[in-house]
Amino acid sequence: MFQDILREVVENTDGAVAGVIMGYDGITLDTFQPEEVLADIETVGMEFSVILSQIRQAAEMLEVGEAREVAVQAENMVTVVRMLNEQYFIAVTLRPGGNAGKARYQLRIRALSLTEQLV
Repeated sequence: MFQDILREVVENTDGAVAGVIMGYDGITLDTFQPEEVLADIETVGMEFSVILSQIRQAAEMLEVGEAREVAVQAENMVTVVRMLNEQYFIAVTLRPGGNAGKARYQLRIRALSLTEQLV
């Protein structure tokens, strides 16, 4: 359903290896990853969905406004997440040294369109 958007994000971001649109409940709406890539983007998304829910709650409790974006840079993978609404987020994973700034841009410019489609 959203695979074309995920494909565009991954293919237009240097170092990107996979993308996912998922609910905070861990249920996947759609994924894209080239066949040669062995990253399990669904597992990444499910694990981060719990953390993202906590980040959203913390932002609300601190009264700092709605959390919009989170990036996690690990030794072997970078994950950039854009919150879409109260139920869904989009994430892209990159190799270390991948262009995280471009990933942030790609997710940001597609967020409004995705949010409208998810309603």
